[in-house]
Amino acid sequence: MNDEFDFNQDLERLQQLTMLAWWIFCTLLWLTVGLISLWALRDEIAQLREYFTWTQVRYGLVYNRIPGLGLGLCVGLTVGLLISQSRHILFGWSEQENQRLRALLLRIRKQGPSHPLWRFVCRGR
Repeated sequence: MNDEFDFNQDLERLQQLTMLAWWIFCTLLWLTVGLISLWALRDEIAQLREYFTWTQVRYGLVYNRIPGLGLGLCVGLTVGLLISQSRHILFGWSEQENQRLRALLLRIRKQGPSHPLWRFVCRGR
């Protein structure tokens, strides 16, 4: 009974660690690709501040494809993470995600303290 409680606690920590890792990745993406893309679009942003039209936004992104793609990547990942986080809060983890995380937790426990995630997931052992 106690081992099952520990397993569920470790599984919850692993779920939290998974979402935290995605948010850290998203933040790093914004701090690198997002800022570089915004810097490359600084002239278009200055024009948009003077007179905003959706056509100007469209042409600004079309004629600056690489910064537009970088900004789209950052916005897309952020929106995807927000939707995923909301789904996990409202409905819980899907069975497929749960199975994947359970298998990962079993591998972490089997490898023991030499696994890089051991100290984050299996505290106090």
